[in-house]
Amino acid sequence: MKGFFITIDQGTTSTRAILYDDKIKKVDFTQVEITQYYPEEGWVEHDLEETWLSVVSCVSNLIKNNSLKPEEVVSIGITNQRETVAIWDKKTLKPLSRAIVWQDRRTSNYCQKMKDEGIEKAIKEKTGLLLDPYFSASKMKWLKDNLELNKNSNYLLGTIDTFLISKLTEGKSFFTDITNASRTSLFNIQECKYDEDLLKIFDLEDIQLPEVKENADFFGKTELFGGKIKICGVAGDQQAALVGQTCFDPGLVKSTYGTGCFLMLNTGRDLVKSKNKLLTTIGYKLNNEITYALEGSIFIAGSSIQFLRDKFKFFEKAKESEELAFKAEKNSNVFLVPAFTGLGAPHWIPDAKGAIFGLTLNSGIEELTLATLESIAFQTRELLDAMESDGGKISSIKIDGGMSNNSFFSQLLADTLKTEIYRPKDIETTALGATYLAAIGSGFATKEDLKDFWKIDKKFFPKNDLDHKFKTWQKYLKKLID
Repeated sequence: MKGFFITIDQGTTSTRAILYDDKIKKVDFTQVEITQYYPEEGWVEHDLEETWLSVVSCVSNLIKNNSLKPEEVVSIGITNQRETVAIWDKKTLKPLSRAIVWQDRRTSNYCQKMKDEGIEKAIKEKTGLLLDPYFSASKMKWLKDNLELNKNSNYLLGTIDTFLISKLTEGKSFFTDITNASRTSLFNIQECKYDEDLLKIFDLEDIQLPEVKENADFFGKTELFGGKIKICGVAGDQQAALVGQTCFDPGLVKSTYGTGCFLMLNTGRDLVKSKNKLLTTIGYKLNNEITYALEGSIFIAGSSIQFLRDKFKFFEKAKESEELAFKAEKNSNVFLVPAFTGLGAPHWIPDAKGAIFGLTLNSGIEELTLATLESIAFQTRELLDAMESDGGKISSIKIDGGMSNNSFFSQLLADTLKTEIYRPKDIETTALGATYLAAIGSGFATKEDLKDFWKIDKKFFPKNDLDHKFKTWQKYLKKLID
């Protein structure tokens, strides 16, 4: 009997379910967009019931559209938006609040207060993370305090992977994977366990935390789709992309362009501590062996194109941004700093705001679109420079995510970064990585088998020198944040 894999990709702006065959080739997919809620300035929320129903809808339709029987599905893989925090009732599994999304900045003052008290150093030493609203712990603290929860309350807190696993298994499984756990600010990445000191720092000693598993493991079974289907692979979206790009060797780099941009370098067994405000994180854990990574996070990438589409009405579809950029005056001095939800690495300024510089009467939607694409490339350059300063040796980068479909942007990256850019045939490597993990976790494949599945679509080589424009953009950035 031919085997299939179903991967749930629960992202920031949509949920997708993807069907792969036994050669890990994409057969079909379904997708549902997720509503973004902004109840106050700097707040970003998701309706957890909507998120859950989107998962059920996507998986059900995928099974129905392909006349699948549950016994034909080898296993399910899950990948998810990291750092987003969910809270739900332990018995009924009903959400108790909207999810606080990773982009949310409501805990900025709380984090700043702890920074002022000198607490950040201890957190960074144990977790590899900075003290920032981006990470899960301060969000958990906010929910606990503002929903007036106590240790006797019948609730569960977790990241989106844990919420979905709990719902899929009808409450039988309360698990997370090691990559999602490593982004909570509660997990000691050297000792690979929740840290009592960190729980105390965030006043979360009385909450129940999910059991942490390897990325390819048994996370339970779901019986919601007509029969029993195992869940055997789970990873946060960026670590899943690292696996999906088969970056299994130290020195390999992937950069994902979705809602945000996330550049990740495999550092093997070496836990590299950044001097440039990059994050040290767990890349994945397989067969009881941990692989570490160095990561740079940009909060705004593809969402800036979405911003031009939805707020400025520059175009109806994001892919049209490529055509506009081609038409722009290439020597335009319009520059954008897309700090719509603060600045991530290497600056970490949560309260920064976006700005446009250099507008003239000759500036049109073409130049603004070009400036938006350039701003993402320039932010990536900052990450790459920081990574190399920390000792990373990078000769090429594998890119993925929706924006990598834009060949103009891909060439812009190669020019800005002065390095070769590889785009795979399947750019949805986040889902692909979760599928690889599900294949390993179910015993269907080994890590070595997977290297043969990755195929290149196109290489982009540096052609133009954009150093001057990059330095000009940096000057405007400095004006904004000083």
